[in-house]
Amino acid sequence: QVQLQESGPGLVKPSQTLSLTCTVSGGSITTNYYYWSWIRQPPGKGLEWMGAIAYSGSTYYSASLKSRTSISRNTSKNQFTLQLSSVTPEDTAVYYCARFNYGLAPEYDYWGQGTQVTVSS
Repeated sequence: QVQLQESGPGLVKPSQTLSLTCTVSGGSITTNYYYWSWIRQPPGKGLEWMGAIAYSGSTYYSASLKSRTSISRNTSKNQFTLQLSSVTPEDTAVYYCARFNYGLAPEYDYWGQGTQVTVSS
């Protein structure tokens, strides 16, 4: 059973960099053909895909967030990390990590429980 767990600060000040880590258990982040994603949901809004890091290490970003987003991984710890720079209150959201299974029926098949991040001074 694959499990994902987000961790990081719940409160970030404006203009700072938000950093979250997703720890994966029950499966390797280097296994073909999984993409490890960050998705967020601002209050009262829908889910927003932010970016992903593939099993190969390639990264993909939302066009609207690309200039502020960086996703990296630590294969020895089976973790991947999101960094979002120059945050504003509009970045307040529940942040999720999830696994995208690029198989015959592509889908997000495992999710973390989500972590609330508030941007406020």
